[in-house]
Amino acid sequence: MFDIGWSELLIIGVVALIAIGPKELPGVLRMVGQWMGKVRRMASEFQGQFQEAMREAEREADFENLKKHVDSMTEGLDPMESVRKEVEAATDDKPASGDGAASGDTASPAAETLQVPETSASAADEAPVAPSGPAAPEPTVADAEAKEAGGRAA
Repeated sequence: MFDIGWSELLIIGVVALIAIGPKELPGVLRMVGQWMGKVRRMASEFQGQFQEAMREAEREADFENLKKHVDSMTEGLDPMESVRKEVEAATDDKPASGDGAASGDTASPAAETLQVPETSASAADEAPVAPSGPAAPEPTVADAEAKEAGGRAA
């Protein structure tokens, strides 16, 4: 703290002994020691508060960096938009021709609620689409047996 060597301390002690006197010197040295203790405690308390403030500022800076990092990662991510797109994709899927929709079976009520009416184009603008699968139901084993039995009887 102070750059005082042993020679300077000896000179200060001799001057204090002459100025104060040998009788009062121990009381003065005790009082100086108490004052120095108070100064050291205040300095260490100030230093501790300063270091705590620096740690707090560092934590806030780390928190800000973390917040910026999270914001940059979530930029462009809208959970509601992704859910909306998934629902629209699920409702836009038409049932395949092998599902029985082309053979005259009625769709289930759950499938009807998932279909979204088209509002982008009018019905006159769209050309009719023919089903890609067979219109009649496929023959089963029982149908084949009945056909063979009828062929033998005739």
